[in-house]
Amino acid sequence: MGQRRPAKRRRLSRTPSLLLSFSPFSRFLLFAHSSSVPKSGSPDPSPSSKSTVDGIADPKPPKAIKRMESSEDEEEKQEIEMVQADFEFFDPKPGDFNGVKLLLQSYLDKKPWDLSGFVDLILEQTTVGTIVKSASQDGEEEGDDDGGDDDESLFAVISALNLGRYAGHGCIKELKRFLLEVCSDESTKTKLKLLLEQQASDVGLLVSQRFVNCPYQLVPPLYDALFDEVSWATEDELFCFLKPTQELRDSFRLKYYMLLTRILENKNVNQRKAKQSQDYEEPFIYIKAEDEIFRELSLLSFTFRLHAEQLISHELKNYREMGLVMVVKADDISKFREKLKSLLAKS
Repeated sequence: MGQRRPAKRRRLSRTPSLLLSFSPFSRFLLFAHSSSVPKSGSPDPSPSSKSTVDGIADPKPPKAIKRMESSEDEEEKQEIEMVQADFEFFDPKPGDFNGVKLLLQSYLDKKPWDLSGFVDLILEQTTVGTIVKSASQDGEEEGDDDGGDDDESLFAVISALNLGRYAGHGCIKELKRFLLEVCSDESTKTKLKLLLEQQASDVGLLVSQRFVNCPYQLVPPLYDALFDEVSWATEDELFCFLKPTQELRDSFRLKYYMLLTRILENKNVNQRKAKQSQDYEEPFIYIKAEDEIFRELSLLSFTFRLHAEQLISHELKNYREMGLVMVVKADDISKFREKLKSLLAKS
């Protein structure tokens, strides 16, 4: 019989090295050209604010960041703005609602849908899922083991929802309709429909969203935490105080992972250019580096046009943001984890 998964810890670690998946993380540098975290209690932003998630534009730096300028050749040397922060992993909880909703505000482009219900599903599933927060630099309270309710400190969320288990929820029905609507290729749509309907109980919707100033060093351990939890969950439910059901355990025996994410596509991607040309530009830019690995391993993928307002820097004027849907076999996740760690090691 398997053992129950370890709980995510609250206490900070001060060691300089990267720790294991469920340990807190210490001292990563955040660069101010990335997005600042929105203030807690502020109204939900419009879809145009989505550039703060997974990062495209260069918004204003957080107030806590201090400017560091070179004493020599100030005009020639680029100014560097940075701040040190501690990060911790937590189980999802209801108090994270506003922060997670902000991260997922444009998950289905501009489509009106039950986003609140979708966030509730993520937060109610504590067996599988992780919330990343920055820790208070003013000292932590020992008795607070749930990460608090401060939306300003929430940087990332990751989870996997079984599309069959939650098929009766309105938000999942709306999500399925959206995916079929944006898929223009009929052959791909036929395969997608099969996965969304007849094979839905074998498919986990992998939800992974973070602000751009969430350090990339956290990404491999974050995915490790998710996939380890999925594995443990088939046994974990045996230890619940609630009556476990075989259906609950089986809902984590996934065969496929489906991802809905975004990339930048060159507006001239259909125009052939010689690679040796001086003006050659990459056909795609992956906003989240791991999406390139997922796409390489995917058995099904397609892009679609987005309708929300896009805020793209002048340097990327030849690119447009596109939606990207991918389906990856669960059996290929071990390859993904190896490639992800290798990618970080090279960066």
